[in-house]
Amino acid sequence: MGIAVLVLEQCLNGLQFGLMLFLLAAGLTLVFGIMNIINLAHGSLYMIGAYLIATFASASGSFWIGLVGGVLATAVVGMVLEMAVLRRLYERDHLSQVLGTFAILLMANEVVLIIWGEQPIALNPPAFLAGPVQLLPGFSYPAYRLFIICVGLAVALVLYLLVTRTRVGMQVRAGASNREMARAMGANVRLLFTALFALGAALCAVAGGMLGPLLAVQVGMGESILILAFVVIVIGGIGSIRGALVGSLLVGLVDTAGRSLIPRVFGHLMGPDAASSAGPAVASILIYVLMAGVLFWKPQGLFPAHG
Repeated sequence: MGIAVLVLEQCLNGLQFGLMLFLLAAGLTLVFGIMNIINLAHGSLYMIGAYLIATFASASGSFWIGLVGGVLATAVVGMVLEMAVLRRLYERDHLSQVLGTFAILLMANEVVLIIWGEQPIALNPPAFLAGPVQLLPGFSYPAYRLFIICVGLAVALVLYLLVTRTRVGMQVRAGASNREMARAMGANVRLLFTALFALGAALCAVAGGMLGPLLAVQVGMGESILILAFVVIVIGGIGSIRGALVGSLLVGLVDTAGRSLIPRVFGHLMGPDAASSAGPAVASILIYVLMAGVLFWKPQGLFPAHG
């Protein structure tokens, strides 16, 4: 029973983490697939969103007001960033885009330091989500993590309907497959780019707001998770929402299960001292082994946008 409970708990943790990765990866893959821009500043929007949500929640005394206000404010920040800076990078080569967006990332960290300081700030979940929920006899799971799973699934469904059932979604899919043809068919590419970047920024803020109570809201929090988001879109296929969802779930499950189970396995095989150093090291590279395996099998990712 102990092993079954551990496996179930890690599967739920992986699902929760994967769905939050999806919120980041969905915006990133569409921006990359349609705008053809490598945006290293995407993680900064996740960080800014978490800070804004925490600030609004603290000022209003309500997590929900903070979440809505922070998401809207981050979407506005994304729109301003796209119109003021990123438009000048669309026609530049990828090296220029990497250098330009990396500079934005560094400046965003400094701005956050100036406004909020070095110390992490608290973001508390709603009181009614603070306790555990009994899912099975003898197995309880944190209510807030279940809430994150529900939010992630709901956002994934809304994005799926938006991309597959609306005219805007049709233009997004056309732009991901062939940007020049979409422009020739009458799509307002400039407006589409701005709206798409604002959507990506809002999704980053949702992820930051959801993970804020679990992780520290601090300077530089976007860098590590940005790397995982890039791994996700490489696995899933650039420009594909379906690929971003599948890739996120795979990465979330593999990363969470690996960090929990591999040290235990190594502890039985090698002893506690060796396991304490080798276990986390091996677990940390599992997602990159997964990425290499997928690219060996399908070089364009699991669900490329043109597929």
